[in-house]
Formats: sequence, structure tokens, C-alpha cells
Amino acid sequence: MHLDHSHDGPSAVSADAHRPDGTRRALRVGLGGPVGSGKTATVAALCRALRDRLSIAVVTNDIYTREDAEFLLRNAVLPPERIQAVETGACPHTAIRDDISANLEAVEDLEDAVGPLDLILVESGGDNLTATFSKGLVDAQIFVIDVAGGDDIPRKGGPGVTTADLLVVNKTDLAPYVGSDLERMARDAKEQRGELPVVFTSLTGQDGVAPVADWIRARLADWAA
Repeated sequence: MHLDHSHDGPSAVSADAHRPDGTRRALRVGLGGPVGSGKTATVAALCRALRDRLSIAVVTNDIYTREDAEFLLRNAVLPPERIQAVETGACPHTAIRDDISANLEAVEDLEDAVGPLDLILVESGGDNLTATFSKGLVDAQIFVIDVAGGDDIPRKGGPGVTTADLLVVNKTDLAPYVGSDLERMARDAKEQRGELPVVFTSLTGQDGVAPVADWIRARLADWAA
């Protein structure tokens, strides 16, 4: 299922779209969402889908570990030098919304070390429905929920669900087993988000991340323009 309610124009971008030398920096896309929703798996799938045509790097956030970065490294989705881990030491959304200095440093280090880059994915640590990214850190944000969390999640709203540039409803293959009504989730998401886009994904299927990858390609086209 794919609800493609497109923006009327390009997504909002950070104030400084250029590097100090005047060249255009990479597009930065943040991925947030509750624990277990499939953020890291989505990042891994996006890297596999986009890495042949784009220069990509990833920043992961965990409170006291580097678990998400290690998952990406084990699965060899990118060369090790293109993956940086940030240990937030506090509530995950603090490092992506309030004090973004560690993430900004990681992003800039990646651009210096392996640039020029087309795309940097910044994955938040697992958080609740209030998690949002500072526009000083990312240019667009994706919020990932999953059907196993309950089909009432879109109706509950919260800033992550209602304001993210893209809402991803993941693990649709589990819907019959957990009693989630995908049509209801689609209606509730539409009511909460208006014309902001929503995609339904199952990463167990072939090209399951395709709707998200297509959305990112469209944002990159806007960025380049």
C-alpha cells in the first residue's frame, strides 16, 4: 500500500546548504521512531537500494552503545569509514533536537573524510511519538512506526507522526498476525497528516523499501535544483 500525498513544494531545508568552500553539502535525512519499529533495518535497506548510484554515509545514535552502527557494519551495507556512531548518553531526542553538536560534528567529519557525499542518513535512537529532528541538523525527516505497535498509533498522533516529512508504516506483513487494520491506519494517518505523504512497507519483501527510496530520490532532485 502506498499513499503518495506529495508536498506542494520541496521540503524545508536547513539554513546553510553549502560547505565552507562554497560547494553544496550532502542532503541530510533523519530517521526517527519508537524502539523496534525498524529504523535500522530501513537504513540498511536504503543503503543497499541507493549505494550503487549515490555517495552515502550514515550517523547512528544510541544512548550508551554502538549497537545500530555495529548492525550496519555486520551487514556490510556501506564501507566502515562511511558509518559513524554517536553515543548520546541521555534521552535520544536530546541529541537530534536539543543539543545537536555531537551529530553535527559526526556529519561534518564524514563529509570531510569520505566526501563529497550525496546523502547522509541520521538515525535517531529509539524514542516515543514526540521525537523530531532539529532543522539545524537535517533537511528532511522520516518517522517510522510499525503495525505491531498497534493500529491506533497513527490516530494517537504526536509530533513524529503528524509533522515528519514522510511517515513510514512498517512491517505490514505482520498485520494479519497482530490484528492490525491497515486500511484504518491509512485513514487515520491521512486525517492526522493531511497532504503529507505516507508509505506502507514490508522489508521482508523484494524491494520492500522502494517507496522510501523513491521519496528520497525526489528530495535529492529538489536539493540539486
